[in-house]
Amino acid sequence: MSMSSRVWVGIDLGTQSVRVLAVSDDGAVLGSGTAPLASHRDGARHEQDPGSWWPAVRAACRSALSKLDRRSVCGVAVDGTSGTVLLVSEADGHPLTPGLMYDDTRATGELDRVNEAGARLWSALGYRRMQPAWALPKLLWLLREHPEPAQGARLAHQADVINRALVGGPVPTDLSNALKTGADLIDERWPSDVLDELDVPPGLLPELVRPGTPIGTVCPEAAEATGLPAGTPVVAGCTDGCAAQLGAGALAEGSWNSVLGTTLVLKGVTGELLADPLGVVYSHKAPDGRWLPGGASSTGAGAIARRFPGADLSRLAAGAQMYEHTDVRAYPLASARGERFPFVAPDAEAFVLGDPREDAELYAAMLHGVGYIERLCFAYLASLGAPTDGDLLLTGGGASSEYWCQLRADILGRPVKLPASAEPALGMAVLAATPGRAPAEVAAEMVRIRATIDPRPTTAGRFDQPYHELIAELTRRGWLPAEVAES
Repeated sequence: MSMSSRVWVGIDLGTQSVRVLAVSDDGAVLGSGTAPLASHRDGARHEQDPGSWWPAVRAACRSALSKLDRRSVCGVAVDGTSGTVLLVSEADGHPLTPGLMYDDTRATGELDRVNEAGARLWSALGYRRMQPAWALPKLLWLLREHPEPAQGARLAHQADVINRALVGGPVPTDLSNALKTGADLIDERWPSDVLDELDVPPGLLPELVRPGTPIGTVCPEAAEATGLPAGTPVVAGCTDGCAAQLGAGALAEGSWNSVLGTTLVLKGVTGELLADPLGVVYSHKAPDGRWLPGGASSTGAGAIARRFPGADLSRLAAGAQMYEHTDVRAYPLASARGERFPFVAPDAEAFVLGDPREDAELYAAMLHGVGYIERLCFAYLASLGAPTDGDLLLTGGGASSEYWCQLRADILGRPVKLPASAEPALGMAVLAATPGRAPAEVAAEMVRIRATIDPRPTTAGRFDQPYHELIAELTRRGWLPAEVAES
């Protein structure tokens, strides 16, 4: 089969839907399909019925492949929401519990025990402490709340359930999804000493492989259900966040994907594991053994939505261009309080210094404020030894604003690139094509760039003083540690 005729299938298991893309070697989307998912929230509880995942995948796959020569499909990979876990029957993979979703926090009571048992490893891996929504605390909660199903059970991440259905038997899990379950990403194994101390039964956890590892082939039953050809290689996937990074093409060392949605999330590539004394950066492992560090700030476009609900943002953006020399300084938080990256400050609150003359000036100050925090993130990453001089790819809803992208390029003082698409399903199609090839090489062929934005020469140095003024104010309020402020 010629390279021009090959098709790679990516499956993204989201919160509200399953998304499937069929993609050619050169990145053309040849088919797509979606199917809805429902979840149930009640306070700290957030569950999905895992029995709904496979029917949704079947429907979305059939739709994506309906107009293609299915014989051209050469691989498939699946991503899932990070930290979503359940117990399944070891014998047949049947779900024994609901799926505890990525932000279910009922396992708060297990957290101290988890962090005491794994303190040394969590520190070595850079994140220092697990959070209530992470998968290992949730596993302990499941074992306590469902002791009978735990007999003859196995832990499964969301993507594992679909991979098992595709291949028709037990499958290993990938290191990306296993990070929040306590996997030792340095030695690529489960930490038996930590798990023994936590009374996790031997054999409960699946084998571990890197993302991009072939784990089986599509079985005849799955082929009949999905339209994927029997015998198609199934490749171990990753979390949805890492899948989006793959979809953006940020796979070369020193390249970064800055995702500006409700909040601001940075994900990059380093050759060595970053040691972060503050624990605000944690790293996944790349398919080729390098590292994918990242962090999530609480600033972002959510702050705009809170302050200007229902506003005509294009009109505000046009007005904001008149206020690039504003004396108003804003620290825009998407939530009521709390910062996570590049510093941890649970008591941090949004603020505005100065008196905006109109909404357009306040809007400008908020756009600038997000850009200044983004600049601080990169400064802190560089101070940890991370290379930051590669491509910078902007994705997320904020990347739809041409003016905001230009402003971010100006504040950062570097060119930015805008991928044509960066959705997780595209990242999984890229990953499906990686066995035997360098992931960065595959991404360079399959990820299309729709625009490159250079900093405007007329803005050189314009934002330096306002940036330092905001940093000084964050420091004065006691939120920003000196080691970050001086980075």
